[in-house]
Amino acid sequence: MYIAKKMIAVLALVPGLVFAAEGGFPLERAPDRHDISSLQNGAKLFINHCLNCHSASAMRYNRLRDLGLTEKQIQDNLLFSQDKVGGMMTTAMRPDDAKTWFGAVPPDLSVIARAKSSPSGTGADYLYTYLRTFYKDDARPTGWNNMVVPNVAMPHVMWHEQGIRQAKFTEEKDPHDAGKMIHKFAGFEQVAPGTMSSQEFDTATADLVAYLSWMAEPAQGQRKKLGVIVLIFLSIFAFLAWRLNESYWKEVK
Repeated sequence: MYIAKKMIAVLALVPGLVFAAEGGFPLERAPDRHDISSLQNGAKLFINHCLNCHSASAMRYNRLRDLGLTEKQIQDNLLFSQDKVGGMMTTAMRPDDAKTWFGAVPPDLSVIARAKSSPSGTGADYLYTYLRTFYKDDARPTGWNNMVVPNVAMPHVMWHEQGIRQAKFTEEKDPHDAGKMIHKFAGFEQVAPGTMSSQEFDTATADLVAYLSWMAEPAQGQRKKLGVIVLIFLSIFAFLAWRLNESYWKEVK
């Protein structure tokens, strides 16, 4: 009970944050950008930046019609030369090559937004924070590191848009052990600008995360609408049943 009250108090003081990620870095709440234009932009970013290495083998290109795109728009703007509108979203990268280059085979992203949901926060919160906390680290094989996933094998695929940043750290004494020093994160330093401003990059990342969340369950919008219709029907049915019951017992009396 004490722990729950303490956690609520901490969250009240830090409204922009959710919980800490596995590596201890606080997750930031992902913006709610689920309108059609945001999802379309997220789909474009996903195909241009993620499908080079990752697959989404549970998703077909033609399912993007649910986002208001025609098959011709999908064919002309979102397909690689070897892909078909009715085909699955797969990558041409061979697993052996991926393991050689990155040390591990990049995971399938079909349901990554649901897979990353945990007590630490939603999958969208995890992905939004993760994609925005890459920084330059020449000690890593790819030249990049990440605050949410330290020593990450994945490079920063959107560095051109965000620019190059370095992470700043300070050495502080451990409050629990005076003889020990703590390596503490002190923010990012922009080394080189990207093609987007900070706000534009955050918006683009939110669009990408919104698409990943949609892709994990494309029918979620239809499911929610159907749920509302069912609840309205049950409410009307319950009201009619109540009035019928009242009328029946009135005649009996």
